Amino acid sequence: MWPQDPSWKEVLRFAVSCRILTLILQALFNAIIPDHHAEAFSPPRLAPSGFVDQLVEGLLGGLSRWDAEHFLFIAEYGYLYEHNFAFFPGFPLALLVGTELLRPLRGLLSLRSCLLISAASLNFLFFVLAAVALHDLGCFVLHCPRQAFYAALLFCLSPANVFLAAGYSEALFALLTFSAMGQLERGRVWTSGLLFALATGVRSNGLVSIGFLMHSQCQGFFSSLTMLNPMRQLLKLMASLFLSVFTLGLPFALFQYYAYTQFCLPGSARPIPEPLVQLAVDKDYRIAEGNEPPWCFWDVPLMYSYIQDVYWNVGFLKYYELRQVPNFLLATPVAILVAWATWTYVTTHPWLCLTLGLQRSKNNKTLKKPDLGFLSPQVFVYVVHAAVLLLFGGSHQVFGLLHSYCVLVSSSLASGSRAAVEVLKNCAFEVSYRGLPTRTKGPKSYHGTFVSLENLFSSHTIHSRLLSDLLAPGTTPSLQLPALDMTGTLQGQAESRLNPGV
Repeated sequence: MWPQDPSWKEVLRFAVSCRILTLILQALFNAIIPDHHAEAFSPPRLAPSGFVDQLVEGLLGGLSRWDAEHFLFIAEYGYLYEHNFAFFPGFPLALLVGTELLRPLRGLLSLRSCLLISAASLNFLFFVLAAVALHDLGCFVLHCPRQAFYAALLFCLSPANVFLAAGYSEALFALLTFSAMGQLERGRVWTSGLLFALATGVRSNGLVSIGFLMHSQCQGFFSSLTMLNPMRQLLKLMASLFLSVFTLGLPFALFQYYAYTQFCLPGSARPIPEPLVQLAVDKDYRIAEGNEPPWCFWDVPLMYSYIQDVYWNVGFLKYYELRQVPNFLLATPVAILVAWATWTYVTTHPWLCLTLGLQRSKNNKTLKKPDLGFLSPQVFVYVVHAAVLLLFGGSHQVFGLLHSYCVLVSSSLASGSRAAVEVLKNCAFEVSYRGLPTRTKGPKSYHGTFVSLENLFSSHTIHSRLLSDLLAPGTTPSLQLPALDMTGTLQGQAESRLNPGV
């Protein structure tokens, strides 16, 4: 459902322009900068490569590095290696669907090239729709179209932009999660639960979203609680909570069961091409044709936690090493902003936070007009979400596993999450409203600044300056921004913006 606010068209146009610029930049830098030779997953290419395949690889090859190799490999060959099961099947299945649309080109392109085109095209679509869904969600939660508009634009400029463009599952996960939150705000609990479940099938940290459903159901319970039949209402709440946990946990449980059937049950192995078997021997990858892995003999044979521990060294405090200091520094700006926003919200609404956002007034007629924007009571659950991601930041959360999350990905996860984007932007807005200098900027100035900053989307310094200056009081930018001019004097606008004294 499209947002009611007309500015969603500008969000759509801006998101498309950002994605086009990102694809152009990745093709350019992939051509002029040599690849880093890391010991990442890099399977051999079994199919012959023609001229068109080489052209596709040259234009889109930058999107197939690191984890993208796993997703492309799974879509092409299935789950052959044990560590492939760290990546959930939602995105590979989407790639296969997209590849079917390219079937008429199979005479010119190999399956690998079709998958790469499918990944780039689908993530383009998912990213644009996610930005629009975030704007829609912001309008419902913040009740302030202006702030929702800027939140969507900042999402397009987040440091996680590169992950949303590459052959990763982040863009699809963001779209499903934002859409699920929007449906939940509209009171469509079952539609929201279905979308959250699909998001869990894309990424394991979708399980965290169970908190949104549980909080919404508890909120409905307390708001409608009466003394006529409280036990019946309580039983209804318990049943709803159970169904929510079951719905969101089912994709994860089914995927773990599939892994168990592949590695722990006899006769489940399937033929594997010889080059891929040799790769498993060379890299010490486990395949189904061998000894049963140790997790098969656990009381609860949970493959996911074993893979994260053995292959990615994810565990309690394992990431806290001296050599990871640069990654901690990289995550520091986002961590400070989320902590700042959380503290601002808690000190402003202490009673709301103590009651977990479930407070109920006995006389609705005496209620004052609720705060708008970041300080709205509806924002509480999103602040909690952002704080949880800050404390346990990472992309490998599964139920209550006591695993420490990688600080390396906390920046992209927090910047890419709906909660953190809203918190960062609106916290800066609220604080600037209390005393930061005001400036008057026209639509073109804002417009040029956003496009210029897309070239520097990985800079936290640029983001912090944008937040405090762009959202200063006294500015009245029109939501109907002109169309992006990618051929304009963006460099001059960026220099004048970052050096106001020149």
